[in-house]
Amino acid sequence: MIYLDYQATTPLAPEAREAMLRWLGGPESTSFGNPHSPHRIGRQAAAAVDWAREQVAALFPPGGTVTFTGGATEALNIALRGAEAVRAGAPVAVSAIEHAAVLDTARALPGGAHILGVDREGLLDPEVPLPEGVGLIALMQVNNEIGTIQPVAELAARASAQGALFLCDAVQAAGKLPIAEADMIAISAHKFHGPKGIGALWVRDGVELTPLVTGGGQESGLRSGTLSPALCAGMGAAAELALGRMEEDAAHVARLWARGRELFAGWTLNGSAEQRYKGNLNLRRASEHGGLDVARLMADVRQVAFSAGSACASGSGRPSHVLSAIGLSAGEARGSIRLGFGRYTSMDALERAAEMISLAAAQQG
Repeated sequence: MIYLDYQATTPLAPEAREAMLRWLGGPESTSFGNPHSPHRIGRQAAAAVDWAREQVAALFPPGGTVTFTGGATEALNIALRGAEAVRAGAPVAVSAIEHAAVLDTARALPGGAHILGVDREGLLDPEVPLPEGVGLIALMQVNNEIGTIQPVAELAARASAQGALFLCDAVQAAGKLPIAEADMIAISAHKFHGPKGIGALWVRDGVELTPLVTGGGQESGLRSGTLSPALCAGMGAAAELALGRMEEDAAHVARLWARGRELFAGWTLNGSAEQRYKGNLNLRRASEHGGLDVARLMADVRQVAFSAGSACASGSGRPSHVLSAIGLSAGEARGSIRLGFGRYTSMDALERAAEMISLAAAQQG
């Protein structure tokens, strides 16, 4: 099987797995402690969590606090629902191509969501009009479906000038690009070769949030629940590794991207080719009979794992809201595929996958 779905999840790094194993001990070990317990076994676990927090914090700008969460969806909910102005009914402005974790949550807030459109390249205009009295602006750094890199710095500056908070979904950027400045930033470990089931919310010093879940208040009073030292250790190791390999990984991805564009020369790229993370190749191909039948394509090329759109929306039967937002017709959106690659993707694997996909697509006419 050739894996080309890195936007959905990434393979666990061996270094992250090794870091986790120590904290998965049985009853004869001393590595199963609750990190919130005061005895020696608990303090050992707490030390592992503290070290992992430092490793993860290195991904973010200085001047903030890292709160471990169950994933980016939880982190985004804490940020969106916990901001004082938002709770008081101030409107929230979000781009039309945000992840559902942001869009669905924003629409459910008391002041509602003001949707900011994007152009055909999938980019938000930094001077886009904002609603009066906006309390929070949310913009992802790298889009999960088409890989476009958004003008986060410009929107963050506008938010600050208007007295609003700025939230950045950096899930697809963390460990691959330097994370942009913001008031709150959400990331997920399994998108940069860490374990599933853990993420983090970074909150700038001085920003106050109301917790969503009350209980033990283990994470600085903002998030309750016992932390897993194993998951924290895995995320920490993955973060440290990603930082150390960022330039090397970027160069490898750039080579794969360049070759991928050659291999799919007859296909149309969705989204900007310039303002883009190069590990994302979202493409569409017209056939004599209309758009590509991606369901048939995926059935014909079972040796390759790739996506027909966002992994979170697959199987819904609805066209991608991201591809619709950049002006694609329903047929064009449904006929698009997403290839995601990264650190552990070989050039040979990409070339073999492209051959199989292109052959199966050509057989559709």
